[in-house]
Amino acid sequence: MWQEILKTLAYFDIFSYPLTGTEILQFLHSGDEELFNESLKTLLEEKIIFEIGGFYSLKNRRILADRRIEGNLRATHQLKTAQRIATLLNHFPFVQTVCVSGSLSKNFADRKSDIDFFIITEANRLWTARTFMHFLKKLSYLAGKEHWFCMNYYIDEKGMEIIEKNIFTAMEIVTLKPMAGLDGYRKFMMANSWTTHYFPQQQIFFSSNSGLKKVFIRRIIEKIFRSKFADRIEKRLMTLTDKRWKKKTQKNKLNDHGDKIAMIVSPHFSKPDPEIFQTKIIKEYEMRIQKLLASPQLFEFEK
Repeated sequence: MWQEILKTLAYFDIFSYPLTGTEILQFLHSGDEELFNESLKTLLEEKIIFEIGGFYSLKNRRILADRRIEGNLRATHQLKTAQRIATLLNHFPFVQTVCVSGSLSKNFADRKSDIDFFIITEANRLWTARTFMHFLKKLSYLAGKEHWFCMNYYIDEKGMEIIEKNIFTAMEIVTLKPMAGLDGYRKFMMANSWTTHYFPQQQIFFSSNSGLKKVFIRRIIEKIFRSKFADRIEKRLMTLTDKRWKKKTQKNKLNDHGDKIAMIVSPHFSKPDPEIFQTKIIKEYEMRIQKLLASPQLFEFEK
C-alpha cells in the first residue's frame, strides 16, 4: 500500500497540493484503514513523506499547508459564484448538465484561478448551445468577469465516453462537481465507469432529480433549432470555430496560464487538445514516480 500512497502524493505534488489522510485513502485501490495507517506511519518515521499542518506531502514545507488552507477558503467562496453561474448556464438552449472542473473542483482556488465548466448538451446540438453560451462569454469581458465563464470543455449526449483513458482524465472525471442537470451527470459517470480502474473507491453522486426546469424562451429556441435547416447551422458553427482556433494555434498564441492555445473538435465534443496540457502532466507524473520509486531509501524500506 505504501507505493499507492506515494503515487497519490506524487500526483498532487505536481500541483503543490498536500492531502489529508482521508483524501489519500479515497484515491487508493484498497480501503483497508488499518494497513493504510500502518503504511502512513512507517513512511513518516522513515522521513519519506512529511506531515505539515495536518496534511501529508513529499516535501517538508510549511508553505504548502498554508497555501492549501488559503486556497480552500477562497474556493469555498468561489464555488458559491460557480453555482450561480451554473444555474444561469443551465437555462441556455440544449444544455443538459453543468459541472465545475479544474482546480476549483478539487476545492482549491488561488488569486488567478478561473471558474472552469464542463458542459453536456443535447445530442447533435453542442455547437448551437456553445454559440449561445459564448455570446454570454463575450459580454462577461465588458464586466471584467471573463474568468468566471471558462466554458472550455463540451460534450453532447452522443459523446459521453471520454476517449483519453489515463490517470489525468480519470482524476478530472471523478472530481467533477455537478452543479446543474444531475441526470446528465449520472449518465456521464456511468459511461465512464472505466475510471474505477484508477480510483475504485471514489463515490459517485447519483440523483433521480434532473434539476432542469426549462424556461419559456428556451423551449421556443429549442423548437426553432430542431429543424433540418438547424442541422446545417450546427455543422457550419463547428467548422467556423475549428478554423478560428486553428489560426490561434498556428500563431502560437498562449492563454493566461502560459499554455499554447489549441482545441480539437467533432460533432460531439469541443475540448482542449490533450497534447498541450494533459500530456505534460502525465509525463511529469511518470517522471516523478520513476524517480521516487528508484530512491535507495525506498529500496531499503521495501526490504
